[in-house]
Amino acid sequence: MQKETQEEKKGKEILTFRLLNEELGLDISCVREVLRPQEIHALPRAPDFIDGVINLRGHIIAVIDLRKKFNIKAVEDSPKTRIIICKIKKFIVGIVVDSVNEVISLSKQDIHATPEIVSIQIEDGYISGIARVGERVITLLDLEKVLTKEKMDKLSELKK
Repeated sequence: MQKETQEEKKGKEILTFRLLNEELGLDISCVREVLRPQEIHALPRAPDFIDGVINLRGHIIAVIDLRKKFNIKAVEDSPKTRIIICKIKKFIVGIVVDSVNEVISLSKQDIHATPEIVSIQIEDGYISGIARVGERVITLLDLEKVLTKEKMDKLSELKK
């Protein structure tokens, strides 16, 4: 019983990052590493959300552009641009972000449900919650839902 109370208080750790002016977060358990930008090789006829692939120590990794998924204006890469390498189900993917901020621990009390009106408009349900840390508001993403089954199937095609 006491163990559950400790887990409830602990909540989860998230990696925070920025896309344009928005601060977002990913559960740290899916994050493998954070890379500086490197050459991304375009793929002919790849789905629009895939920028291309990178060679990471002999492994070919698809690189996903979240800006395209979220309809955020594209900006030039800066010295702060990073690629977050994540494991989603059986896939390892890279996600290009404008900057990586920090890893923070959130308690259950810090995480709030997505407002219902937003949930209705976002069919895929890729927002797992909204965290409030001091004055900061951080949108928490569920990458498994960001990459819907259809998109995961397209990634499977790339692996062949």
